[in-house]
Amino acid sequence: MGEFRNSKYILDKVKTEIKKKILYCITKSNWGGAQRYVYDLTTGISREKYEVAVVLGGDGKLKEKLEATNVRVISVSALQRDVGIVKDFYSFFELLKIFRAEKPDIIHLNSSKMGGIGGLAGRIAGVKKIIFTAHGWAYNEDRNFTQKIAITILYFITVALSHLTIAVSEKAKEQFKSAGLMKKKIIIIHNGIGEIEFMEKEKARQEIEKKILPKSESFANRIKENTVWAGTISELHKNKGLTYAIEAVKKHPNLIFIIMGEGEERKNLEETIKKYELENSVFLIGNVENASSYLKAFDIFTLTSITEALPYAILEAGKAEVPIIASNVGGISEIINDMKSGILLQPRKPKEISDAIAYLIGHTEKKEDFSSLLKEKIDTEFSLAKMIDKTADLYR
Repeated sequence: MGEFRNSKYILDKVKTEIKKKILYCITKSNWGGAQRYVYDLTTGISREKYEVAVVLGGDGKLKEKLEATNVRVISVSALQRDVGIVKDFYSFFELLKIFRAEKPDIIHLNSSKMGGIGGLAGRIAGVKKIIFTAHGWAYNEDRNFTQKIAITILYFITVALSHLTIAVSEKAKEQFKSAGLMKKKIIIIHNGIGEIEFMEKEKARQEIEKKILPKSESFANRIKENTVWAGTISELHKNKGLTYAIEAVKKHPNLIFIIMGEGEERKNLEETIKKYELENSVFLIGNVENASSYLKAFDIFTLTSITEALPYAILEAGKAEVPIIASNVGGISEIINDMKSGILLQPRKPKEISDAIAYLIGHTEKKEDFSSLLKEKIDTEFSLAKMIDKTADLYR
């Protein structure tokens, strides 16, 4: 009888020590909010309890960063963001093959395309737990009616195929267009960030000047003691509403606006800058390595998006104690309390942006109040450790 008990104890102990295998899956390997989320979870989750690997498309920044931390990466050559029936067909069968070979306990899907084809492949492969993170709903973007209907149906299928769906904000859960029963499968886990090594203000400004001066000889003449530095970290995409922020700058001759990021809208934004004769005030400096470390260079941070879920850029700027002007979209109001820890605006309103800039310039004491309150909230409610712990609870 004693031997039986000992054997049972050993078996139970072995079971608890067997690692669960998680495959994190994402469509593109560029560096954006969803990619950062995958990186943070993959590198932050306990390696003693979980064996992890990442399935992705392309050879971008995410792949480089994961491989640098010895995370195993599985590439799917046909994966791409845009819809392509033939490539999507090949991607589906490649994912099915991977899931059957890897036999994961959990697949954690990210991005709308991966959610759809990955969810279906996971169900067919018999994966025990399929989790999908909704980093935003594409039907909130500027699209025609037919596209919005098609996307809504695809999201419904994606959530149906998943055992659980994570919404990164309360607003994102509210915005899910489905029957009430489906919403019971959605769990809210806010994005979280860890500690960031920020450069001091003067050092950050000097480094930004080095990036701009080779492209703009007139920039040196703009840097005066009373010059206000505004800035943002943003993909150059229509959803980010950068044209409205640029238009707002024209009413502030003592302000420069630095945009860190790259994307498909660069040419249109350059034309907007020329249209308003702001070549000496607005500077597109492209992708910057560890962009968040430069944030203390700014007196004001803006994020004037048309649609968002819960943006990392707001968390980073709040952590840097830079006062924020942001569109009241998605989960941003879950981070910022309007006129208490930042200023929230309607999207697509250049005048509101301009007025908010003028307010912060004229009320330096408010800037300090906003910044300290926001940092305190981010440190307590939006920590990386909290995000990882809550996500691990779902894995268990």
